[in-house]
Amino acid sequence: MRLDRFLCETTDLTRSLAKKALHREEVRVDGEVIKNPATQVDAQSQVTWNGERLALVGLRYVMLHKPEGVECSARRGLYPLVRDLVDLPHVERLQTVGRLDVDTTGLVLLTDDGQWSHRVTSPKRRCGKVYAVTLAEPLEGAARDDAVARFAAGLLLDGEEKPTRPAELTMRSPCVAELTLFEGKYHQVKRMFAAIGHHVAALHREAIGPLALGDLAPGEWRELTEEEVARF
Repeated sequence: MRLDRFLCETTDLTRSLAKKALHREEVRVDGEVIKNPATQVDAQSQVTWNGERLALVGLRYVMLHKPEGVECSARRGLYPLVRDLVDLPHVERLQTVGRLDVDTTGLVLLTDDGQWSHRVTSPKRRCGKVYAVTLAEPLEGAARDDAVARFAAGLLLDGEEKPTRPAELTMRSPCVAELTLFEGKYHQVKRMFAAIGHHVAALHREAIGPLALGDLAPGEWRELTEEEVARF
């Protein structure tokens, strides 16, 4: 890797600022002052900037319990961002693997590994996402049985040309449903229940594929283990 790119990857320097730092003789490689931005460095090179040792950040995989009032967006808006809750170097490089609405709580995955993110979100891989859905009105009896059948067959949502993929719906109680989706359309859970005449009062994601939220408290996060990453 070129030295100027290495500086950009390991610091907040832009390419032009990295070259200026090199020109000011602030950068050393293996103890030697280097001014040439095209100098090649690798994982064994000891690179310092103003005496501080620099190291490349590898790919990161994070699970987080998103609280209400936090956005999954990459752009800052009216609400805090999920990445604001994660204390890792260069956290701005982490992207959410699928999104939750600002008023939806539960499991969110973040990574800077684009290929892994695609594997998790691709409908072809049938990575089920499990939601606990609190309804404003009870769903029971014949209406419940009809809803289970319609979700399993696929619903044609307003504004869509194709029905949803088959989804698994069970009722934990008359007002609390468990829904497993194998895709991620915009506001899909709320739109699916709206299609059968029900309003979603609260929505919480409990699991994504083999990963369950577990005992993470709202706002807490942890890095995935190598074994967990490899499950997708």
